[in-house]
Amino acid sequence: MESISVLTVVVVFVVFVLLSAVRVLKEYERGVIFRLGRLVASRGPGLILLVPLIDKMEKVSLRVMVFDVPPQDVITKDNVSVKVNAVVYLKVFDPNKAIVEVEDYMYATSQLAQTTLRSVIGEAELDMLLAERDQVNERIQGILDEATDSWGIKVSRVEVKHVDLPQEMQRAMARQAEAERERRAKIIVAEGEFQAATRISEAAEIIGRHPEALQLRYLQTVVEIAAENNSTTLFPIPIDFLEAFRKAQERSAG
Repeated sequence: MESISVLTVVVVFVVFVLLSAVRVLKEYERGVIFRLGRLVASRGPGLILLVPLIDKMEKVSLRVMVFDVPPQDVITKDNVSVKVNAVVYLKVFDPNKAIVEVEDYMYATSQLAQTTLRSVIGEAELDMLLAERDQVNERIQGILDEATDSWGIKVSRVEVKHVDLPQEMQRAMARQAEAERERRAKIIVAEGEFQAATRISEAAEIIGRHPEALQLRYLQTVVEIAAENNSTTLFPIPIDFLEAFRKAQERSAG
């Protein structure tokens, strides 16, 4: 009985060791293998066989990973206090470096992203931050990508998500926007009045050169009045009558 129990223990131990030596990695995973503490290679995907009790494996995902940069209190170049957060997209392109060169590449990249975000925002003015955010994103992405290249990390994209302004600055910007809209409205009205005055002046010159045009306008006005279906229609005094009175008055005065 004792021999059977010992045999059972040995068989269970052997099965456990064999199972611990077998690993299956998915398509997007790679295994960084260390043999007695020394880096051997990265393997995968598929079935991986390890030397029991000698080899150890660290799994690394090659998919694009995303993490949020916590809100950072920053003072811009024009001395405006803002709170900014961002999102970073990264991917491991060298599993060996990602495990060997840095202890925790996600944490390290997150800390680097926070300091870079504060540095870049601090060198930009508020108007640039609001109107030219793509340039800010590209600059942060370039700095992070260059710094993490030695870790086997590729920072593919950085997006500034929110820019929270103080209440005083929000009210000031609202007043500025309202003043700008009023300025544009006044300019449009002034341009309309200028164009109307120009047209009236041109019409007066035409009528001055061609008096019969005024008579045609008089007839058009009569037609418009008749179309209103009024019970009473008033006819203006013809221009010819007024001209005759004016000439008679000039003769009497002479």
